[in-house]
Amino acid sequence: MTAFLLIWSPKKWPWPELPDIAKRVAAGEAVTDVWGCGVARSILPGDRVFVHRVAQEPKGLFASGYVTRAPYEVPDAGSKRGYRLCIDFVYDWLVDAHHDVVIPRDALRTHPFSVQTWDAQSSGTSIKPMVEGALEKRWKELTGTRARPVLAAIPTATATATQKTAQSTKTSAHAAAKRRVWSTALTSPTLPVSAGKKDKR
Repeated sequence: MTAFLLIWSPKKWPWPELPDIAKRVAAGEAVTDVWGCGVARSILPGDRVFVHRVAQEPKGLFASGYVTRAPYEVPDAGSKRGYRLCIDFVYDWLVDAHHDVVIPRDALRTHPFSVQTWDAQSSGTSIKPMVEGALEKRWKELTGTRARPVLAAIPTATATATQKTAQSTKTSAHAAAKRRVWSTALTSPTLPVSAGKKDKR
């Protein structure tokens, strides 16, 4: 299993839904999310992801999860490529990083964490093998040991985009780029956020 780094900059995306999502994860819900992954196409289902808050304090790692869908293209008229690469993943740990993080940025400056580039320009950076093991160990020490979240059937990204298009006067490309957070306990989409916004610095 390989681990990858996802980036969130509150300067680029304030993420007002984060407190509610964190509460749902803490309550044991298997909450899935969509995230831009830069140019990374090697991410596979089952791979590990860690989310790092950058640009503003508190900086540091505040979430982890498992990839549930490999990179796929989402139309994005604002991109030179005309699309944005995104992944789907399920959280196994998440705190409200508006107020606190699990591993502060300063703690990542010590060996062996210091060999990793944490302040990446975009999401999708592979976490070095020598860092991954130490990171997982420290993460478990701070958050505890949990079973991997089990997902029931949830609506696909294509279905989400179709529903959004039917309910909106916006273009289908814009609708396809909209992000929604889902929970296995729910049967309807909730918490809309623009896909990939959070990975920009």
